[in-house]
Amino acid sequence: MINPDNTPQTRALQNNDPQIVALIPAAGIGSRMNADCPKQYLRVAGKTIIEHTLSALLANNNVKHIIIALSSEDEYFQQLAISTNPRITAVIGGKERADSVLAGVNFLAAQPELSNCWVLVHDAARPCLHQSDLNKIIQLTTEQNCCGGILAAPVRDTMKRSLKASQLIDHTVEREALWHALTPQFFPLLLLRDCLSKALKENAVITDEASALEYCGYQPVLVPGRADNLKVTRPEDLTLAEFYLSRMNN
Repeated sequence: MINPDNTPQTRALQNNDPQIVALIPAAGIGSRMNADCPKQYLRVAGKTIIEHTLSALLANNNVKHIIIALSSEDEYFQQLAISTNPRITAVIGGKERADSVLAGVNFLAAQPELSNCWVLVHDAARPCLHQSDLNKIIQLTTEQNCCGGILAAPVRDTMKRSLKASQLIDHTVEREALWHALTPQFFPLLLLRDCLSKALKENAVITDEASALEYCGYQPVLVPGRADNLKVTRPEDLTLAEFYLSRMNN
């Protein structure tokens, strides 16, 4: 369905294709990192995590603009040189990830020239995004009747489900057809807005953008992605991210 060899990052999509905008929800505090600042501002491989994340998106000719949803109390982003990049616009996010994403898509929907755009939602703390993966998911715009999709990696480890509120094993989960959801997640702007709005209004459990579309009856595409596209969540992830970034930059 998708041939990444035909989508080098140096080739932009044709002019008649929809515009592509990236959206970074970055209003969280990253409490599991036990750090003095939100995790996206921790330094790894010479830059903050968010700078690596934004740089990967800016390096792709197909990404015309980036919206970053920040906490109203964020004191860090404006101190970064990358914050002045003309392709980046900051908006105020919300308490939860879905609230920040909805704030970003509502901002985009208010721009008449972007009403037909597609939105790449990418975690602020995923700095190891490869251009090959980014180009693969962008090609979903060429698929007929496609509602969008996500980067994902097949589960390789044995999966266990615990007893509720316990660390005792209840049973082994069959890993066939199980995938780790990654980002970017990629959807038409107005469809994403409508699904998020409906799901939040009805108090549905929304853990990522795809789950909002699933709640509304859509079936997004799973686009196989690299397992090294890790999300920095715990302190030990910093060492792994530094290793992956050093390999990408060599």
